[in-house]
Amino acid sequence: MSVQMVSLTEAKKSLGEVVSRAAYGSQRIVLLSRGKPKAALVSLADLERLERSDSERQARRVRRREALAMADSLRAEILARRGGEPLPDSVEDVRRLREERLHELVSDLR
Repeated sequence: MSVQMVSLTEAKKSLGEVVSRAAYGSQRIVLLSRGKPKAALVSLADLERLERSDSERQARRVRRREALAMADSLRAEILARRGGEPLPDSVEDVRRLREERLHELVSDLR
């Protein structure tokens, strides 16, 4: 899909043609004011894709927030079950296990 730069002056003179290029010519039209981009004309299909993409992005954000809330709830439940004693940090455990596995792999290659 091509992008065309069109000055507002040119767009005013030939609005119908510029709109048709965006609607039917598979062009995205960037409107320039004093040489600077100010707005864009896109086809309805492009607009629908943008809106669908925005909706999908919002839905992903909602799912991430819900997952974080579930994790927070689970963390609080575990903490309560352990009488207020938090679980040990697992980052170091995972790092140690990775190093052990790497040493095993290196040993197997020898």
